[in-house]
Amino acid sequence: MGIERLKKEVCRANIKLYRSGLVTSTFGNVSGIDRERSLVAIKPSGVSYESLTYRDIVVLNLDGVKIEGKLNPSSDTKTHLELYRNFKDIGGVAHTHSTFATAWAQSCKPIPCLGTTHADFFYGEIPCTDVISDSGIKGDYELETGKLIVNTFKSRDYDSIKAVLVACHGPFSWGVSADEAVEMSIALEDIAKVAMFTMIINSQSLNIKKSLLDKHYLRKHGKDAYYGQKKG
Repeated sequence: MGIERLKKEVCRANIKLYRSGLVTSTFGNVSGIDRERSLVAIKPSGVSYESLTYRDIVVLNLDGVKIEGKLNPSSDTKTHLELYRNFKDIGGVAHTHSTFATAWAQSCKPIPCLGTTHADFFYGEIPCTDVISDSGIKGDYELETGKLIVNTFKSRDYDSIKAVLVACHGPFSWGVSADEAVEMSIALEDIAKVAMFTMIINSQSLNIKKSLLDKHYLRKHGKDAYYGQKKG
Protein backbone atom coordinates (compact mmCIF):
# COMPACT_ATOMS: atom_id res chain seq x y z
CA MET A 1 0.00 0.00 0.00
CA GLY A 2 1.35 3.43 -0.95
CA ILE A 3 1.54 6.18 1.65
CA GLU A 4 -0.97 8.36 -0.20
CA ARG A 5 -3.49 5.53 -0.33
CA LEU A 6 -2.98 4.78 3.36
CA LYS A 7 -3.49 8.43 4.27
CA LYS A 8 -6.69 8.58 2.25
CA GLU A 9 -8.05 5.41 3.87
CA VAL A 10 -7.25 6.71 7.36
CA CYS A 11 -8.80 10.09 6.58
CA ARG A 12 -12.01 8.42 5.34
CA ALA A 13 -12.11 6.24 8.46
CA ASN A 14 -11.77 9.27 10.75
CA ILE A 15 -14.57 11.08 8.94
CA LYS A 16 -16.72 7.94 9.12
CA LEU A 17 -16.11 7.80 12.88
CA TYR A 18 -17.17 11.42 13.23
CA ARG A 19 -20.31 10.94 11.13
CA SER A 20 -21.25 7.90 13.19
CA GLY A 21 -21.84 10.25 16.13
CA LEU A 22 -19.33 8.51 18.39
CA VAL A 23 -17.01 11.50 18.79
CA THR A 24 -17.56 15.02 20.04
CA SER A 25 -15.50 18.05 19.02
CA THR A 26 -11.99 16.77 18.19
CA PHE A 27 -12.14 13.78 20.56
CA GLY A 28 -11.13 10.40 19.20
CA ASN A 29 -8.79 9.21 16.48
CA VAL A 30 -8.27 6.47 13.91
CA SER A 31 -5.01 5.11 12.54
CA GLY A 32 -3.95 2.56 9.96
CA ILE A 33 -0.72 0.70 9.23
CA ASP A 34 1.20 -0.37 6.16
CA ARG A 35 2.75 -3.59 7.48
CA GLU A 36 5.18 -3.99 4.58
CA ARG A 37 6.75 -0.62 5.28
CA SER A 38 6.01 -0.52 9.02
CA LEU A 39 4.43 2.92 8.64
CA VAL A 40 1.44 4.20 10.60
CA ALA A 41 -0.91 6.98 9.48
CA ILE A 42 -2.96 8.75 12.14
CA LYS A 43 -5.22 11.76 12.65
CA PRO A 44 -3.41 14.94 13.73
CA SER A 45 -4.03 16.21 17.24
CA GLY A 46 -6.86 18.68 17.81
CA VAL A 47 -7.82 19.10 14.15
CA SER A 48 -11.54 19.43 13.40
CA TYR A 49 -13.06 16.46 11.59
CA GLU A 50 -15.08 18.85 9.46
CA SER A 51 -11.92 20.38 7.99
CA LEU A 52 -9.80 17.21 7.93
CA THR A 53 -8.25 16.18 4.61
CA TYR A 54 -5.91 13.31 3.80
CA ARG A 55 -3.07 15.84 3.48
CA ASP A 56 -3.40 16.51 7.22
CA ILE A 57 -2.82 12.86 8.15
CA VAL A 58 0.52 12.27 9.88
CA VAL A 59 2.76 9.30 9.01
CA LEU A 60 5.20 7.78 11.50
CA ASN A 61 7.28 4.64 11.82
CA LEU A 62 6.72 2.15 14.63
CA ASP A 63 9.31 3.95 16.75
CA GLY A 64 7.21 7.10 16.61
CA VAL A 65 9.51 9.02 14.27
CA LYS A 66 7.55 11.33 11.98
CA ILE A 67 8.02 10.42 8.33
CA GLU A 68 5.51 12.75 6.72
CA GLY A 69 3.20 15.57 7.81
CA LYS A 70 3.50 19.10 9.13
CA LEU A 71 1.08 18.70 12.05
CA ASN A 72 1.49 16.99 15.40
CA PRO A 73 0.04 13.46 15.49
CA SER A 74 -2.75 12.47 17.86
CA SER A 75 -1.84 12.61 21.54
CA ASP A 76 -2.80 8.91 21.67
CA THR A 77 -0.23 7.94 19.04
CA LYS A 78 2.00 5.97 21.41
CA THR A 79 -0.98 3.87 22.48
CA HIS A 80 -1.73 3.02 18.84
CA LEU A 81 1.93 2.19 18.15
CA GLU A 82 2.11 -0.15 21.14
CA LEU A 83 -0.93 -2.03 19.85
CA TYR A 84 0.60 -2.37 16.36
CA ARG A 85 3.87 -3.63 17.82
CA ASN A 86 2.14 -6.33 19.85
CA PHE A 87 -1.02 -7.22 17.89
CA LYS A 88 0.74 -8.32 14.74
CA ASP A 89 -2.34 -9.00 12.60
CA ILE A 90 -4.24 -5.75 13.06
CA GLY A 91 -4.35 -3.08 10.37
CA GLY A 92 -6.26 -0.27 12.08
CA VAL A 93 -7.03 1.18 15.52
CA ALA A 94 -9.84 3.49 16.62
CA HIS A 95 -10.35 5.35 19.89
CA THR A 96 -13.47 7.19 21.05
CA HIS A 97 -15.10 8.55 24.16
CA SER A 98 -18.51 7.31 23.03
CA THR A 99 -21.18 7.63 25.70
CA PHE A 100 -22.17 4.08 26.60
CA ALA A 101 -18.82 2.34 26.14
CA THR A 102 -17.15 5.10 28.13
CA ALA A 103 -19.73 4.72 30.92
CA TRP A 104 -18.66 1.06 31.27
CA ALA A 105 -15.00 2.11 31.19
CA GLN A 106 -15.55 4.74 33.86
CA SER A 107 -17.32 2.12 35.96
CA CYS A 108 -14.22 -0.08 35.51
CA LYS A 109 -16.50 -2.95 34.48
CA PRO A 110 -16.24 -5.30 31.49
CA ILE A 111 -19.22 -5.45 29.16
CA PRO A 112 -20.78 -8.89 29.70
CA CYS A 113 -21.77 -10.96 26.69
CA LEU A 114 -25.50 -11.21 27.37
CA GLY A 115 -26.93 -12.10 24.00
CA THR A 116 -26.54 -12.80 20.31
CA THR A 117 -26.14 -9.16 19.23
CA HIS A 118 -22.90 -9.07 21.20
CA ALA A 119 -21.90 -12.57 20.05
CA ASP A 120 -22.23 -11.59 16.40
CA PHE A 121 -19.23 -9.26 16.82
CA PHE A 122 -17.18 -10.30 19.85
CA TYR A 123 -16.38 -13.74 21.23
CA GLY A 124 -17.13 -13.02 24.87
CA GLU A 125 -17.12 -10.06 27.22
CA ILE A 126 -15.32 -6.83 26.36
CA PRO A 127 -12.58 -6.64 29.00
CA CYS A 128 -11.67 -3.61 31.04
CA THR A 129 -8.05 -2.86 31.87
CA ASP A 130 -6.67 -2.24 35.32
CA VAL A 131 -6.65 1.39 36.45
CA ILE A 132 -3.38 2.96 35.40
CA SER A 133 -0.85 3.44 38.19
CA ASP A 134 0.43 6.82 39.40
CA SER A 135 3.86 5.96 38.00
CA GLY A 136 2.25 5.24 34.64
CA ILE A 137 0.45 8.60 34.71
CA LYS A 138 3.61 10.47 35.62
CA GLY A 139 5.74 8.56 33.15
CA ASP A 140 5.09 7.94 29.46
CA TYR A 141 1.31 8.01 29.90
CA GLU A 142 0.12 7.09 26.42
CA LEU A 143 2.69 4.30 26.09
CA GLU A 144 1.69 2.94 29.49
CA THR A 145 -1.95 3.00 28.37
CA GLY A 146 -0.98 0.82 25.43
CA LYS A 147 0.88 -1.55 27.71
CA LEU A 148 -2.21 -1.84 29.93
CA ILE A 149 -4.23 -2.92 26.90
CA VAL A 150 -1.61 -5.43 25.76
CA ASN A 151 -1.39 -6.87 29.27
CA THR A 152 -5.18 -7.26 29.36
CA PHE A 153 -4.90 -9.52 26.31
CA LYS A 154 -2.13 -11.76 27.64
CA SER A 155 -4.70 -14.53 28.07
CA ARG A 156 -7.24 -13.30 25.50
CA ASP A 157 -7.45 -13.45 21.72
CA TYR A 158 -7.26 -9.94 20.26
CA ASP A 159 -8.53 -11.30 16.93
CA SER A 160 -11.88 -12.52 18.30
CA ILE A 161 -12.35 -9.67 20.81
CA LYS A 162 -11.44 -6.56 18.83
CA ALA A 163 -12.09 -4.01 21.55
CA VAL A 164 -11.16 -3.07 25.08
CA LEU A 165 -12.25 -0.57 27.73
CA VAL A 166 -9.45 1.43 29.31
CA ALA A 167 -10.47 1.90 32.93
CA CYS A 168 -11.55 5.47 33.79
CA HIS A 169 -10.84 6.47 30.19
CA GLY A 170 -12.70 4.96 27.24
CA PRO A 171 -12.76 2.33 24.48
CA PHE A 172 -10.21 1.31 21.87
CA SER A 173 -11.04 -1.02 19.00
CA TRP A 174 -9.13 -2.51 16.09
CA GLY A 175 -9.49 -4.54 12.92
CA VAL A 176 -7.76 -5.64 9.75
CA SER A 177 -8.12 -2.07 8.45
CA ALA A 178 -8.87 1.41 9.70
CA ASP A 179 -12.41 1.03 8.37
CA GLU A 180 -12.99 -2.20 10.30
CA ALA A 181 -11.64 -0.56 13.47
CA VAL A 182 -14.36 2.08 13.08
CA GLU A 183 -16.99 -0.62 12.46
CA MET A 184 -15.93 -2.29 15.71
CA SER A 185 -16.31 1.04 17.53
CA ILE A 186 -19.83 1.43 16.15
CA ALA A 187 -20.78 -2.13 17.12
CA LEU A 188 -19.20 -1.72 20.57
CA GLU A 189 -21.21 1.38 21.37
CA ASP A 190 -24.51 -0.27 20.45
CA ILE A 191 -23.62 -3.38 22.46
CA ALA A 192 -22.60 -1.25 25.45
CA LYS A 193 -25.98 0.53 25.33
CA VAL A 194 -28.00 -2.69 25.07
CA ALA A 195 -26.00 -4.29 27.90
CA MET A 196 -26.63 -1.31 30.17
CA PHE A 197 -30.39 -1.42 29.57
CA THR A 198 -30.41 -5.19 30.02
CA MET A 199 -28.74 -4.88 33.43
CA ILE A 200 -31.19 -2.14 34.42
CA ILE A 201 -34.13 -4.37 33.55
CA ASN A 202 -32.60 -7.42 35.20
CA SER A 203 -29.44 -6.93 37.26
CA GLN A 204 -29.14 -10.72 37.60
CA SER A 205 -28.81 -11.29 33.85
CA LEU A 206 -26.31 -14.01 32.99
CA ASN A 207 -23.79 -14.31 30.19
CA ILE A 208 -25.01 -16.03 27.05
CA LYS A 209 -24.48 -19.81 27.16
CA LYS A 210 -21.41 -20.98 25.29
CA SER A 211 -23.26 -23.05 22.69
CA LEU A 212 -25.24 -19.99 21.59
CA LEU A 213 -22.14 -17.78 21.72
CA ASP A 214 -20.30 -20.29 19.52
CA LYS A 215 -23.17 -20.51 17.05
CA HIS A 216 -23.52 -16.78 16.51
CA TYR A 217 -19.83 -15.89 16.49
CA LEU A 218 -18.65 -18.80 14.36
CA ARG A 219 -21.42 -18.60 11.76
CA LYS A 220 -20.07 -15.13 10.97
CA HIS A 221 -16.34 -15.44 11.72
CA GLY A 222 -15.38 -19.13 11.86
CA LYS A 223 -13.69 -21.17 9.12
CA ASP A 224 -17.11 -22.57 8.15
CA ALA A 225 -18.88 -19.20 8.37
CA TYR A 226 -21.96 -18.90 6.21
CA TYR A 227 -23.14 -15.35 7.04
CA GLY A 228 -23.18 -12.88 4.15
CA GLN A 229 -22.16 -13.39 0.53
CA LYS A 230 -19.15 -15.15 -0.91
CA LYS A 231 -16.52 -12.83 -2.35
CA GLY A 232 -16.32 -12.91 -6.11
